Amino acid sequence: MLPLETILFLVTGAVLAGFVMGLIGFGTGLAALGFWLFVIEPALAVPLVGVCSLATTAFTLKAYAHAIRWERLAPFFFGALFGLPLGILLLTRLEPALFKLAMGIFLIGYTLFRLLLLPGLTFKTADRRFDILVGTGAGLLCGLAAIPGPLTTVWSGMRGWSKDEQRAVYQPFNQSILVFSMIGYGFEGLLTRELGVISLYCVPAALAGMALGMIGYKRLGEDQFQRVVLLFLLASGCMLVTLNAMSMTSG
Repeated sequence: MLPLETILFLVTGAVLAGFVMGLIGFGTGLAALGFWLFVIEPALAVPLVGVCSLATTAFTLKAYAHAIRWERLAPFFFGALFGLPLGILLLTRLEPALFKLAMGIFLIGYTLFRLLLLPGLTFKTADRRFDILVGTGAGLLCGLAAIPGPLTTVWSGMRGWSKDEQRAVYQPFNQSILVFSMIGYGFEGLLTRELGVISLYCVPAALAGMALGMIGYKRLGEDQFQRVVLLFLLASGCMLVTLNAMSMTSG
């Protein structure tokens, strides 16, 4: 039996993770790790992100399935073929703090730029090679820290797509490469009995949060959705920087 404090941290993180998944279609790890890393090790928390993310995503598919275009998704998947294996390899061999810190600083700078200076920035006719590059970076971050969402979400928002079209790119992409990262975690010995026990607490909580998030998603207009995504990315960047600062201080 897990300590009550541990259960509370795990369930709170799972509910929040499910809520943001339902609301904007990404961010399970960014929402939950701030709670989970207080009570469990990164090698356990990262696969748990994948478990909860995959458990909730099937229930959100109906909201944007009509907008999925596989020819639009293909370049992202092609790029991830290179980035994901490298990220999984680095997970158990390198300290991922530097990558998370760099991602946090990037998210803060990008979202402030979009919110304050150039909210209407779009690249509707961007070269598909940029999609491949974004897919590579997202795959690397997925394998290393189970957070493929920021890069694909940022780029989808800059392509001028509707909220359904954005989710129809980054959510299927993110969840698909998470499947492969979970397989990689299995080969690295990270899919343990302890993970299974903790998942029994977290998955139901994440599903409950996801149901609430989907209610909010249906009520958001296009501009509101874009602003919510940017604000969450800003909060995520601040969280990543803060967690790394705390980690360096405690070390």
